[in-house]
Amino acid sequence: MDEIKLKQVIEAAAKERGCFVADATLDDDNNILVTIGREDAPVDLQDCEHVHRAVLKAFDRDVEDYALTVSSQGISAAEADAMLKDTTEQQR
Repeated sequence: MDEIKLKQVIEAAAKERGCFVADATLDDDNNILVTIGREDAPVDLQDCEHVHRAVLKAFDRDVEDYALTVSSQGISAAEADAMLKDTTEQQR
């Protein structure tokens, strides 16, 4: 996976939502962990979803074989995943 392109995609998507990237890591197993923050307001689920979807659009999971978690400084990655799952189930 192109780590430079990944960070560019993450930075651009966060900026589009008025957020900043507090941390972004890519480990040897292609696990991507992103933490975003916001100066003017709390990060909401839509902010995390926007960054998540931008990465999904830029990198084909079937080709790159990666795991992606986007969370905010105010909530843990596990809490963000649970919120996303609840929202997805409600939309069905």
